[in-house]
Amino acid sequence: PLPAEAFEACRKQSTTVSSLSLVRFDDNDYSVPVAYAHHTVVVKGFYEEVRICHLNQTVAEHPRIWSKEKVRFEPLHYLAILERKPGAWDHARPLEGWDLPECFEVLRRRLETEYEGGEGTREYIRVVRLLEKHPMKELRKGVEKGLRMGALTRDAIAQFLYPQETWR
Repeated sequence: PLPAEAFEACRKQSTTVSSLSLVRFDDNDYSVPVAYAHHTVVVKGFYEEVRICHLNQTVAEHPRIWSKEKVRFEPLHYLAILERKPGAWDHARPLEGWDLPECFEVLRRRLETEYEGGEGTREYIRVVRLLEKHPMKELRKGVEKGLRMGALTRDAIAQFLYPQETWR
């Protein structure tokens, strides 16, 4: 009889996530969420993608890199730590080349004008962290609506992301 589970055509490797939230697989580095730093994970190298699993749950997926000594970052993996250190936002290597819609930059400027001492950037990062649970298209609409209405905080923009009941 055939096995009960489908065969995964991949190469598996057990490793530990580095302090920089990276795992090494085939001489390349792939990012994982910062919550998994220093944890043991299993890296599954498929032909087209690399999956990183912790306790039988996939915590990160990346397109596979076939060259050597490259790094593949997912900016969302690093937002939690940047929220604690908002001054690093402009210099964070995982965010290099991350193009957010223009409305996000407008939101950031307005928040930094309204709040002092890095709190504006911190609130901006809280808004961007909504991407962890919502698609970019929805969040962009929420940010645009928040900018029109003057509702700039994370909590206000989050309200626009959930279905609104119609009142009779």
